[in-house]
This record gives sequence, structure tokens and C-alpha cells, in this order.
Amino acid sequence: MGSDASSAADAMGVLRAAVPLQPDADLVLATGGGERGQVVGLVLVDVSNGFCTVGAGNLAPVTPNKQIEKMVDEAARLAKVFCERNWPVFAFLDTHYPDKPEPPFPPHCIIGSGEENFVPALEWLEKDPNVTIRRKDCIDGYLGAFEKDGSNVFSDWVAKFQIKTVLVLGICTDFCVLDFASSALAARNIGRVPPLEDVVIYSEGCATYNLPVEVARSMQGTLAHPQDLMHHMGLYMAKSRGAKVVDRIII
Repeated sequence: MGSDASSAADAMGVLRAAVPLQPDADLVLATGGGERGQVVGLVLVDVSNGFCTVGAGNLAPVTPNKQIEKMVDEAARLAKVFCERNWPVFAFLDTHYPDKPEPPFPPHCIIGSGEENFVPALEWLEKDPNVTIRRKDCIDGYLGAFEKDGSNVFSDWVAKFQIKTVLVLGICTDFCVLDFASSALAARNIGRVPPLEDVVIYSEGCATYNLPVEVARSMQGTLAHPQDLMHHMGLYMAKSRGAKVVDRIII
């Protein structure tokens, strides 16, 4: 175990040297929800049982995981602050029908399984009038927010509250969080989500899963997914797409 931990630390050291990630300036949440009178909206990505609660499903952690636990704690803390102050909150929940698979992933967050619902620490959001909830059936929340008539629930939420900055937390850093941030930024660039200006990802409020190499080798067709490394790369890729990445929120 000591050797494995040392090897992982060495790998992270090499990665951070090759692709350093410097955090942006702290995000300050003041009266009105943001700096300079601009409205900040909180976006929670898939903080659900199927991805966060131990033993809850095929894509849930099999043992307690500190990175995921911290993400849940931060999501609950900031959601409480936003709701108490009536600042806008938008929550994505991955939700699938059993007859519509999402390759290459195994069945997960199936409707009626309980996996598709908020973790216990966030169940209260279901009844909070300050929260807009969107159940999505794809990795990318922005794409999953489109209605059949071409409207987009996320874009409408941004416009309704005149949000200029979205603060993003959730799981997985290198999948759903990254894809949502990338699409939201691309949509911003072509004027699809006015008046949105900034997508800010809170690194301490994001997490991804851990699948060590030795475990992946025993699972045919499965790629290894070292948690700390992929969390770093998810944040790095998001920043390379134009997102801001912060490691501290000042309230």
C-alpha cells in the first residue's frame, strides 16, 4: 500500500509539473449574490445517490470516499447559503429510462431506483421554491436541458434571473461537470445564454470516481481512472475551455 501511495503521489507530482493549474481569484459572494452587483447562480451537477452514496448503484462508490464526501458537504453548505438568501439555484439530476442505455456506462440512475434522487444531505432541495431542477438523460447538462420545442431550461433560468456568473459544483469533474461547463461556455460565445459571462468551477466542490489500474485490468473493456489525476485533468480541461477555477468561495 505504501508503494502504491508513493507511486500515485509521484504521478501527481509529474502531472502538476507538466500541466500546472493555478486557481483564479477567490469568488466573493456579497449582497445580491455577487461582486459589482452581478447576479451569481449556483449550478449543482448530479449530486445524487447513484454517483455519491456508497453502494447505491453501478456507478456509486463502493467504499467511503473523502473527495466525494467533501464535494457533498460543500454542495450542501453553499446550497443552504443560496437558498437562505434567495439567490438562484439550478440542479441537474442524471435520470434514465431502463430501455435507453448510455454506453459505455452500465445501467445507472434508473427512474424509480432511488439512484436518480438527491443524496440525503440535499433532499430538502426537492421542495425548495428557490431551486430549478432538471432531470437529464445525458452526460452534458446543457444539451440535456433542451426541450422538444428548442427552448433550453438552463438558458431560460439564466435569462429569468439575469445571471452573469454561474458557480458550478458536482460530479464527475472530468465528465458531467466538464461537459456542462464546456457547452455553457460555447453557448455563451455565440450568444445563446445571455447575459451569462463567466462559468466558475469550485474545485473543492467537485469530485470524480476512483478506479485503480489493478482493478480496471480485471474488468474487460474498462479504463483505469485514478481519482486525483482525473480530477486535476477535468479542472485543467475546463480552464482550457475558458472556465474560471477557484479553490475558495468567500461569503
